[in-house]
Amino acid sequence: MSDPRDRQLSSYDYPLPPERIAQAPVEPRHSARLLMVPPAGSGVASPRHRQVWDLLEELQSGDLLVVNDTRVLKARLRVRRAGGGLSELLVLEPRGQGLWLCLARPAKRMRAGDVLTIDGTEIRLTVAAEDAASGGRIVQFPDDCTDAATIETLLNRCGEVPLPPYIERHDPGDAERYQTRYAERPGAVAAPTAGLHFSDALLDALARKGVELARITLHVGLGTFRPVETEDLTTLELHSEWIEVSPAVVETIRHCSGRVIAVGTTSVRALEGAAQVHGGELKPFTGPVDLVIQPGYRFRVVQGLITNFHLPKSSLLLLVSALIGRETLLGLYSEAISRNYRFFSYGDAMWIAPEAVLDAARPPTR
Repeated sequence: MSDPRDRQLSSYDYPLPPERIAQAPVEPRHSARLLMVPPAGSGVASPRHRQVWDLLEELQSGDLLVVNDTRVLKARLRVRRAGGGLSELLVLEPRGQGLWLCLARPAKRMRAGDVLTIDGTEIRLTVAAEDAASGGRIVQFPDDCTDAATIETLLNRCGEVPLPPYIERHDPGDAERYQTRYAERPGAVAAPTAGLHFSDALLDALARKGVELARITLHVGLGTFRPVETEDLTTLELHSEWIEVSPAVVETIRHCSGRVIAVGTTSVRALEGAAQVHGGELKPFTGPVDLVIQPGYRFRVVQGLITNFHLPKSSLLLLVSALIGRETLLGLYSEAISRNYRFFSYGDAMWIAPEAVLDAARPPTR
């Protein structure tokens, strides 16, 4: 019988000392620490503690790593209001004809009809409307800024990398370090952070071992910045995010001789979301998904996961709990904190091998 606490947001809280929040990445990428989750039902109380490079020993020839190839836009813009005051926009989603949904700070200073100028330029933007659903603003950009590919030139010239607010330091190196080595498809406003641990050297070594790589795309968007506020998780709804799972990826998974391992929760959401759209069977899909994954979910595609340590009361914490159980996850987080692991975007990682996944959560045999 399921634990009713699994359906309460307050059950996914945990105390985190501020000094455990990573402010900078480690170098090389693969030297981050790796907490290895014990097999489910094994009776093993403590995880093993290694480094990301040690995935070379854990992954086997024939295994398939599914990675998210989204590229983070320099989506933070500093803008001047008509009176000269400095404000900020975070460019999120295209709404057609040069209109973009943006988070605005301070939002109350930006009203419909206001003209903004990108700081240090003569490029003018207009606040077209307020967006009630997000609390953001619909902003008119130049007419040729219609999608991620076309606005990227403007953002590369005028924007900044949108590091999460809990990272207080900023460095020019973030423009490269806050991208995965396989980032290709522009459109995200936050990195798929588990992928930040994979260096070229590690990817090459895995390929030589016979570990395959498949690329999906999920553009990390507004949902990343919206905290879960619903205490009763049976009514939880999440903001949709755009994904692409190609026919080639579906065929690669169908013919995989090993295990399907997701790199990051965004890869999980894309694969499982594409399967949900088709009644539980993985098929190609391009479009928005709003799938909620929490304890009690039966996975359809993903057999294992490489992930970072996530914020308290977050939808990502719910997703990982669906794989290994809430109490197990919170116990492992307590262990990680006591051993000085680094948390969140630039932090350390966790390896959930297929044998660590709860029996009730495992995908049907392929």
